[in-house]
Amino acid sequence: MADGTDRVRAHVFVSGTVQGVYYRANTRDAARECGVDGWVRNLDDGRVEAVFEGPEDAVSGMVEWSHEGSPAASVDDVDVEYGAPKGEDGFRVRR
Repeated sequence: MADGTDRVRAHVFVSGTVQGVYYRANTRDAARECGVDGWVRNLDDGRVEAVFEGPEDAVSGMVEWSHEGSPAASVDDVDVEYGAPKGEDGFRVRR
């Protein structure tokens, strides 16, 4: 995994002021720019949940990006669980 080309999966939960601030749309745009597959959605408890799959370095970049998110967001915490990819294709906003 040292070369950053193996595919990995990160399941991310972001808390703070992350709903109603274009966090999901910005996440989608950033993930597509990085070539990362997966999805993002709002949770009823006010957090945002996302899955990133792709090359290790790109996924790590998206996890780091999650700590800032959209310009209007105020991120308090990011919880990440890593695992084996499940074959996500493309990146979308889930409702």
